[in-house]
Amino acid sequence: MRWIWIDSFVAFESGRRAAAVKNVTLAEEYLHDHFPGHPVMPASLMIEGMAQTAGILVGEARGFAENVILAKIRVAEFSDYARPGDQIRYEAVIESLDDRAAITSGKVFKNGTPIGRVDLIFSHVNQSDKATALPTHNFVFTPAFLELLKAFQSGRSSAGAVSS
Repeated sequence: MRWIWIDSFVAFESGRRAAAVKNVTLAEEYLHDHFPGHPVMPASLMIEGMAQTAGILVGEARGFAENVILAKIRVAEFSDYARPGDQIRYEAVIESLDDRAAITSGKVFKNGTPIGRVDLIFSHVNQSDKATALPTHNFVFTPAFLELLKAFQSGRSSAGAVSS
């Protein structure tokens, strides 16, 4: 099973920035075990939500030609928790992008209020790179992940405006 920690994109500028949202609900099983009686979304899952937002941004910028692997968490700071009923917004910006790697910076908001910062480094793994002993197919950008981007793109206005 692949866990997806974003519900939809709300902004996307190819090669520049992306924003995605995640609605936290009690329907998610992990909340019942994480601090019973005081359910919160763990910071580790918010980091993963940012990694998915930024990873799709980086992958799309390179035409999904290779797997984009989270190589390093440069910064992960949070000042608050997200609880059921909250909406998390991930805003990712590409700081640098080349043939081998990408650096992104990101902000995390809860109901419009900043609660965190997550800066990441991604490595590009070419699908034909045999030295890594990874599968030869694109195992990162599954149809479920690509559907999130397609849903946003199909919702854009005919003028090509990007939501924010």
